[in-house]
Amino acid sequence: MSHPVDRAFLAVDSGGSGLRVVVGTAERGPLVRRASAEPVRTGAGGIDPEHFMEQLLPLVRASTTEAGPLRLTAAVVGAAGLATLGEALRARLPGALARELGVRRVALAADAVTAYAGALGARPGAVVAGGTGLIAVGTDLTGWRRADGWGHLLGDCGGGAWIGRAGLEAALRAHDGREGGSTRLLACAEEVFGPAPGLPGALYPRPDRPAVLASFAPRVAGCADEDPVAAGILRAAARHMADSAAAVCPPGGEPCVAATGGLFKLGEALLGPLDEELARRLPRARRVPAEGDPLHGAVRLASELSTGSLALPGDGTMLSVTTLTGD
Repeated sequence: MSHPVDRAFLAVDSGGSGLRVVVGTAERGPLVRRASAEPVRTGAGGIDPEHFMEQLLPLVRASTTEAGPLRLTAAVVGAAGLATLGEALRARLPGALARELGVRRVALAADAVTAYAGALGARPGAVVAGGTGLIAVGTDLTGWRRADGWGHLLGDCGGGAWIGRAGLEAALRAHDGREGGSTRLLACAEEVFGPAPGLPGALYPRPDRPAVLASFAPRVAGCADEDPVAAGILRAAARHMADSAAAVCPPGGEPCVAATGGLFKLGEALLGPLDEELARRLPRARRVPAEGDPLHGAVRLASELSTGSLALPGDGTMLSVTTLTGD
């Protein structure tokens, strides 16, 4: 007769591309992975806890059925926007997970924290997480610091939307005959979006404008070898990233610094300048490759939570742990 496995955990990564879920145990590691492509709704009240549970429960139940008899005891949920839009989620999700799944220990983490855990684990240092947006987080293992992550209108400097917007601005400068323009980027922009005068109409009404802007970033990187304006945009992006990393990196010792996220698939055109800027701004830090992505970080945190060995520091908005008593 089979018996439920103790210390089974649930790890969740929630972002703009939907939910990714892992069920596993501390002894055997990840057992089942599942995903949903529908993002959790965010409204006037922040991240919607009810919609979160509607998306999550079918994935978890299918995963536990596939994995065999499990007793979930711990869950870690990494969610984009948690630090600024997660009040309702923090208030209601732990109770909902206890009622529906029997989970008694729940950690809610900003996606920057799961990115950090995936990249560096429990080492002191700083992580630059870059995709459509950009945020840097750092810890000395007693508290958290963050820089940027303010969205494409107020910040995310050096992120994908920032690079794409800068590339399109250079294209329009070339169209107008102003200094700082790039005819190469103008040709790319018209290939993607049509004639330059139509760019405002193609971009401004779009609800997914940051993602559309970020979709042009690979074009900027592709021009960087031969176009000095494109290369300058990537150098400026690298400076912004290094500024953010320097703002959060703990003082003293030799902290680790890593970059993680889809933005860095742009390759050497961005990574080369970033290495140079990090060496200039943080000469005492060790630049190391990221060990894994945010889902890997959520799994790492969930395994530690299930065994009572969570090492990264708690924080009211960045990483909060709730322990619920049984009935």
